[in-house]
Amino acid sequence: MVRPLSRILRRPVVHDTCVTVLFLVLGTLLAQLLNAALVNITNISFLYVLVVVFIARYTTSYLYGIIGSLLSIVCINFFFTYPYMHLNFTMDGYPFAFLVMLIVSFVTSATTTNLKKQARILAEREKELAAAENEKMRANLLRAISHDLRTPLTSIIGSANLYLENGAMMQETEKFTLIHNIHEDANWLLNMVENILSVTRINTADAKVTKTAEPVEEVVSEAVIRLKKRITDADIHVKVPDDFLMIPMDAMLIEQVIINLLENAIIHSRSKKPIDCFVTCDERYVTFHVRDYGIGIPEDKLATIFDGTGSSSNSDSSRGMGIGLSICKTIVAAHDGTITACNIPGEVPTGHHFRHPIPAPCGAEFSFTLPRGDYSHTVSEEPL
Repeated sequence: MVRPLSRILRRPVVHDTCVTVLFLVLGTLLAQLLNAALVNITNISFLYVLVVVFIARYTTSYLYGIIGSLLSIVCINFFFTYPYMHLNFTMDGYPFAFLVMLIVSFVTSATTTNLKKQARILAEREKELAAAENEKMRANLLRAISHDLRTPLTSIIGSANLYLENGAMMQETEKFTLIHNIHEDANWLLNMVENILSVTRINTADAKVTKTAEPVEEVVSEAVIRLKKRITDADIHVKVPDDFLMIPMDAMLIEQVIINLLENAIIHSRSKKPIDCFVTCDERYVTFHVRDYGIGIPEDKLATIFDGTGSSSNSDSSRGMGIGLSICKTIVAAHDGTITACNIPGEVPTGHHFRHPIPAPCGAEFSFTLPRGDYSHTVSEEPL
């Protein structure tokens, strides 16, 4: 069977041999042109040193750099020293010149090969660090999923068993409370499944998504509409840029990020004040903000809030933030963006005992940034 030429050329020995021969031939042809222009033989020697550098750079073995060094000396002697087209290593001073050229070529080849090896080691180390980071994120997600799924499922099963065993003796208000709790927990589980499905759409190997130009206003509007179907009494104030703005994104995934942030703000802020959802932009980026005016985020949780560990320590254990924020971070990172969280500083009156007011959290703000093109920025309020 005749094997394809491309498959044969991919073999290391064949590939490295072809590279060595190719650079030597090209170097010799260029040296012939320089020689015809009466260029000094020393400059031609430097040209062959450059050939050795390229051979060492584009081959996989240290051996080919040495072979290239030896063949370069032979080419210089055969083509560019008198008598031409003959090998003659007995001329005065030539053995020393030969030795110096050989040493320079060897050192150059060794240095280039070592640099290439170090670059390969660094690339492998970076790959290992990225794999470790991905593994850590997967572990955090699994831990958050196991907690955030188990708690509402346990509540649903307990409420259903209570209703089945004692339903005949319960009052209508007690039955309504049980059914209402089951309905809330089921909706929460549905949201969890949507989050998990969103993450499965992202290629975990390189975290890439299929992006198309989408209008920012429609994406924000659709996210708010979907959230209000689940939380009908949600009070959300929306501000979007006045001009028409389109940026590359996966609209479904970005909507899921906005929904997660809005739902966290509604559930965890412990405030009845409206949630602000607004968009800002500059020449390079568009930033989506979700701001509440509640209790804020504990300072010791800010650094790890996107790592999927928030649910286990949250006071509202059946409504933990862990998986939702971890998924937000994964989706935004896949869009080459960044996501952050911070507390909104406020002031607490201090009476006559203190000269200055004490800053205190007055809510929290989550924001994520996506790359964009050129855009003229004007903002106006548009209630949904």
